[in-house]
Amino acid sequence: MKVGFTLQKDEFEYDIRGLLMAFYPGAEVIRDPAEEVDVMLTVPASSLPVRVDRKTEVKAWAYRKLSAMTGKELPWGTLTGIRPTKIAMALLEEGTAPEEIPSRMQNEHLVSAEKAELSVRIAETEREVLKNIDYENGYSLYIGIPFCPTTCLYCSFTSYPMSKWEPRMGEYLDALDKEIDYTAERFRDRKLNTIYIGGGTPTSLPPALMDRLLDTLVKRFDLSHLLEFTVEGGRPDSITPEKLDVIRRYPVTRISINPQTMRDETLIRIGRRHTVQDIRDAFSLAREKGFDNINMDMILGLPGETTEDVAYSVGEIEKMKPDSLTVHSLAVKRASRLKMEAAGTVVAGGTQEESEEMMRIASEGAARMGLVPYYLYRQKNMAGNLENVGFSTPEKAGIYNILIMEEKQTIVALGAGTVTKGVFPPDRIERCENVKEITQYLDRIEEMIDRKRKLFSGGNSPDAC
Repeated sequence: MKVGFTLQKDEFEYDIRGLLMAFYPGAEVIRDPAEEVDVMLTVPASSLPVRVDRKTEVKAWAYRKLSAMTGKELPWGTLTGIRPTKIAMALLEEGTAPEEIPSRMQNEHLVSAEKAELSVRIAETEREVLKNIDYENGYSLYIGIPFCPTTCLYCSFTSYPMSKWEPRMGEYLDALDKEIDYTAERFRDRKLNTIYIGGGTPTSLPPALMDRLLDTLVKRFDLSHLLEFTVEGGRPDSITPEKLDVIRRYPVTRISINPQTMRDETLIRIGRRHTVQDIRDAFSLAREKGFDNINMDMILGLPGETTEDVAYSVGEIEKMKPDSLTVHSLAVKRASRLKMEAAGTVVAGGTQEESEEMMRIASEGAARMGLVPYYLYRQKNMAGNLENVGFSTPEKAGIYNILIMEEKQTIVALGAGTVTKGVFPPDRIERCENVKEITQYLDRIEEMIDRKRKLFSGGNSPDAC
């Protein structure tokens, strides 16, 4: 299907394109098409009211037009960005009463009552969790380990097979050490609030290399202001007693063991070489080793799964009683195998009604586990135009997860494919990317460091990163 649109002002193209993709998922969206298209939206500037927030008016007009054309309403209304809770947070910080915010979000952004209430609830939780964070003098650290046992069907993250790269993992840590040294020196006078080791699958590292990495971090950084230290376990087929023993020797406060689904047939379908029993065993082992803050992830709308499958997975996860649960609505990314194979070979997601029912099932399961929503973000091409929500016990919300969404603190990201986010007063945000391909990262490590040096010395420009 091809959807076309015309628009007089370039500044609104991203927003109009996002709305068209939401109303017509999977369609090719073309601006000013020279060919015949199935659907055409013409945005006439003369018919739009003129107010201070022109973008809000343009999006509202386009939303109502598309809703009338399709007979559909979107749960998040005109909001096409990935951080809808930032609106609620900004209003709270301005002094707006919490009970007034939902109606404003409904009136201005056409958000459903349910999503508006969820946004306010999460924003209030985020504000409480972040109350002790030092935005001006603090920072957070992300370490990317881009190796995995296999690449999952839906994955678009920087990930390479550990079977191929294991002989060179030591070289990768050599390069990472250089970035660590630079960061530790550059930020020696600032407070390190959180560390997050993600991937890929960090537990793809052999025990000796995991020990080396954690030992380096502990020795190079002042951890006296650290509020959270996360290591993603992720894949149960990468978790061993020896690796958990290594992690326990360090001040790691939070780990993850991510099932995504509790159906063996789905695990096979999405390219995971482990079983549901492996998930249960890895979780039990982590509890036996003393880990008391374990997150689990699940994905709604995986290929071939129904609402009954989601209900089953939620029930099985409930038996394990994780300390937090992150519920993802499937997003089909351009770089994933799922996207590449979508032409008739893989069916993913479902109708908007099915997606909403899956989210309801997961949310109710989280509530039964005593978990409350604490952070939320959205992505393009999400099933049902929904969201990803993190649930946790009140005292074990993932601080780093909130920081990455709220964009109020600098996050220095090290490793292949990572993105550093510098937050500068009063409200400027600049990003700096590392190259994704591992050999390029190894060969150009000094350039990666120099990119950060330019960013944090005030010499950043569009060409600096």
